Amino acid sequence: RYIESERKSEIGLDMKVYGWIAMTILVICLCLEETNGDSCNLYEGSWVYDDSYPLYDSSKCPKVRLELDCLKYGRTDQEYLKYRWQPSNNCNIPRFDGKSFLTKFKGKQIMFIGDSISRNQWQSLLCMIHSSVPNLNVAQKGGKPINSHTFLDYGVTISIYRNTYLVDIVEQNNGRILKLDSIKVGGDVWKQMDVLVFNTWLWWDRNDANKGWDYIQIGNKVVKDMDRMEAFKTALTTWAKWVDAEVDTTKTKLLYQGIPPTHFDGSIWKQPGTNCGSQTTPIKESSTTVGLPPASNVLQSVLQTIKKPVHLLNITALSELRKDGHPGTHSVLHGLDCVHWCLAGVPDTWNQLLYASVMN
Repeated sequence: RYIESERKSEIGLDMKVYGWIAMTILVICLCLEETNGDSCNLYEGSWVYDDSYPLYDSSKCPKVRLELDCLKYGRTDQEYLKYRWQPSNNCNIPRFDGKSFLTKFKGKQIMFIGDSISRNQWQSLLCMIHSSVPNLNVAQKGGKPINSHTFLDYGVTISIYRNTYLVDIVEQNNGRILKLDSIKVGGDVWKQMDVLVFNTWLWWDRNDANKGWDYIQIGNKVVKDMDRMEAFKTALTTWAKWVDAEVDTTKTKLLYQGIPPTHFDGSIWKQPGTNCGSQTTPIKESSTTVGLPPASNVLQSVLQTIKKPVHLLNITALSELRKDGHPGTHSVLHGLDCVHWCLAGVPDTWNQLLYASVMN
């Protein structure tokens, strides 16, 4: 009996030991899985040359605006088309599949809301879909402020809603009033969508007559002008409160496009006196080594105040490396364009990252 009792005790002890070992292994596996997930940041990495690029032929895309078709308007170097974004830590961006994208969002509405940079990304996405799934039946509808492209075979509508500040601009007797605490003009349309991609920044530091407003209003206070970064933050905060109050995120997926950089000043890439017009290759560094513009810090601080889920399409640092990606002087427009992006080009990567974030 004594021996039998000892054996049972040993067996019980062994079972406990095995149980602890199994539990430890499980915890380690879960920790490793979590670590691997956290380490796969698709927005950190560098640009690598890939001869299989670009993703489409811009001459065959029905939606490339003339000012973005750099090859058509005299750009002879084509190396800028051959770069692929490669995230760090052996992560890879999922390959864009237009058919899977359209199937996923069958019967849904996707809308980009913002300025001409939003339009740049919208056109890129349309080109990627047309290239990936040719011979689609399409209905187009143009107008202000909405342009839409409906893929009839799937019932998917992808629209651009032009709104340069996100908050309202209202015509009054004394002029155009930029109301930093009001989103009424477009809000009712936006919240009906299934996917929303917001963007604003490009127009906030404009000092010329083309800024689109004459006065700024906050509450009952009307001023001729104010610190633009402060105005930007106030407007973003209004948008953030609107998201929490008005958007049903069980139905609508929300994304915000990071601050798109410009490349007028070669000091950024250690070549003072140059600009994007003379650039043919990316900055050969990692996205973690470039500085972010102050507006990006403002954006991230406001996003942290939102209670509902909003995905930051964090394209700022990776785009900062692409000094070669702009039309420069190769555009139907006169002058130097270091603001917008050639198509095919950098916005295609933005949409690959968009694809990765919405296909889950």
